[in-house]
Amino acid sequence: MKARERDERGDEKKRGNWSYNKKKSEQRLGGKKGGLSLEAFSRVKSMPSGFNPSIIKKQREFYKNAKLVSKYKKSQKHGSHHTDRLTTQIHKEVENEETKPKHNKKRRQTLESLKEESERKREEKVRERLEREAMIKARNEEREKAEGKRKVLKENMFKKTRSGQPVMKYRIEHILDRLLESKNK
Repeated sequence: MKARERDERGDEKKRGNWSYNKKKSEQRLGGKKGGLSLEAFSRVKSMPSGFNPSIIKKQREFYKNAKLVSKYKKSQKHGSHHTDRLTTQIHKEVENEETKPKHNKKRRQTLESLKEESERKREEKVRERLEREAMIKARNEEREKAEGKRKVLKENMFKKTRSGQPVMKYRIEHILDRLLESKNK
């Protein structure tokens, strides 16, 4: 006989029964029609994603502490003559991690050098802003110029004679201009 289990609802299920597993998967995904049911979708969305930086940081700290504790316990088992050396080593590791400077090249700056640096940064920001504004202005002028050209071309292309026929003069000019442009390129 095959081993049987009971699922959450108390139903018995066979292990390794492919058709049963397929049926359960279809029910979980919302039936045979392919799409997720609203219930299944909300169930999946309500589950936590598992990514939380603060929890990850706490876990990292927890594992680090557990490692130190296990080292200490091992040293206690092996004998007390190694414990003093190991505990001092552990304490040094902890102190090194706590007192690590975040910036290795931290230098003392005088008030004048800080003022000069802040002025230089401000001037650089102003210069960048002016360059950006000039680029935006040039781009807008080009856009307006191209837009005006297209508007005039559109008006000329849609001009009609009294009898309703298109005016060919502008169409032929447009074709000639395009040919000359392609020849120059």
